Amino acid sequence: MRILGIIPARYGSSRFPGKPLIDLKGKTMIQRVVEGAAKSSLLTDLIVATDDQRIVEAVESFGGKVQMTDSKHPTGTDRCAEIVRSLADNYDVVINIQGDEPLVDARQLDQLLQAFTNPEVQIATLASRKIEMEDILNPNRIKVIVDKNQNALYFSRSPIPNFANAKGEPLEIYPFLRHIGLYAYRSEVLLQLSELEETHLEKIESLEQLRWLYNGYKIQVVETEIETPNIDTPEDVEKVLNLL
Repeated sequence: MRILGIIPARYGSSRFPGKPLIDLKGKTMIQRVVEGAAKSSLLTDLIVATDDQRIVEAVESFGGKVQMTDSKHPTGTDRCAEIVRSLADNYDVVINIQGDEPLVDARQLDQLLQAFTNPEVQIATLASRKIEMEDILNPNRIKVIVDKNQNALYFSRSPIPNFANAKGEPLEIYPFLRHIGLYAYRSEVLLQLSELEETHLEKIESLEQLRWLYNGYKIQVVETEIETPNIDTPEDVEKVLNLL
């Protein structure tokens, strides 16, 4: 199985402009992401998808593969789809690797990619049972519920399932799942997803994956105990530096 890893890396960010190029103890964040992801035992190729020449030059400086993409892409999925369409090589599976996780763990990538040994899996993502009550109530922590086959039923910023009528502590009654935003897709499915129009559920929750569920695609949810911190704002940098 040929697997392509794509790391979308935008220079512009409303919360943290220039984030991919911040220095983390002698290496840019994008270099640390590339080097961490490259340790995966399952990736065939790895490429950075960006919309900024400064990131192109940074990636080329350490020998990484990089390609310019349209600056108008609304999502990382669209950026990944452009890369797949432009390449002469064919890949069975594409994994969208977050460009803001400089401590990315290749074991986590491999866990996700193992899902595609099942030929029926269209899309796969990760989730963790390591969740606190404050996460359940935090709209920035995405929750997911699954069916008996570990396919996602719904993702939400709200607590799901609702526990208003629960008797006892919610965490003791139901094993809540916190979504981890790493996705992999069959190549043909990725291209189909990029053609879908935005849906009302997606707009309400501001969650792109609801577009896929609404249109009938199945998302396999792989549980993991491996977690790595991301850098979303300047305040997150210090906690990552302390782990390097």
